[in-house]
Amino acid sequence: MTPRLRSRIAALLALALAVGGVAAFARAEERDVDVQLVLAVDSSSSVSMDEYYLQLEGYARAFSHPDLWSAIAGGPRRAIAVALIEWAGPRQQVVNFEWRILDSPETLAAFAKELAVAPRFVVFGETAIGDAIVRATAMFASAPGATARRVIDVSGDGRSNQGVPVAPARAAALARGIVINGLAVVNEEPDLEAYYRDAVIGGDGAFVVVARDYADFADVILRKLVREIRLLSEAGATDR
Repeated sequence: MTPRLRSRIAALLALALAVGGVAAFARAEERDVDVQLVLAVDSSSSVSMDEYYLQLEGYARAFSHPDLWSAIAGGPRRAIAVALIEWAGPRQQVVNFEWRILDSPETLAAFAKELAVAPRFVVFGETAIGDAIVRATAMFASAPGATARRVIDVSGDGRSNQGVPVAPARAAALARGIVINGLAVVNEEPDLEAYYRDAVIGGDGAFVVVARDYADFADVILRKLVREIRLLSEAGATDR
């Protein structure tokens, strides 16, 4: 990594930390959690309005599914913290949902209802995965549960084509102990799984899953979240 690029990433992180340093939604009930998740949802120009809302509907279905609560309840602290951002080009990362703690079927159901009616804030833009990772990394500065495992979920349907290169952004996240997992929607780029595996994901136990298209997103994201929470909760139990 060149000094200029290192300086640029540091500046982007500092800016994102300043923007995201406001007290998080869940801070009112400060407590440790098993997993901190930043869901980074693709909202670039390649994602139509219908496709974007299929993503949110998929998350809404997943967070209201009993299998997800079963995964959370299996952790030693029986709670996770979640935030969601949507992203597109280099200066197009928006926090759609600030941090909140999910620790019961009721809190999961409430979050699912919010997801089902959430607006789209970013409509057009390029695909800047590196910048999305930088912004997601900064989110952890305001996350509840300081001892939790931390993970960024990147979902998208294309390779990064603008902004900060993915490799140094990923390296900066991994240096902070953050795991990056991926969900590749392969309807437009059939080889996107390999790209996510080689260039995007990283950290202990990192993995990528594939959705054939956005209609397939709901079933895939449920399996992914259940796998992720169980894996990371088990790791948290081992660390205690």
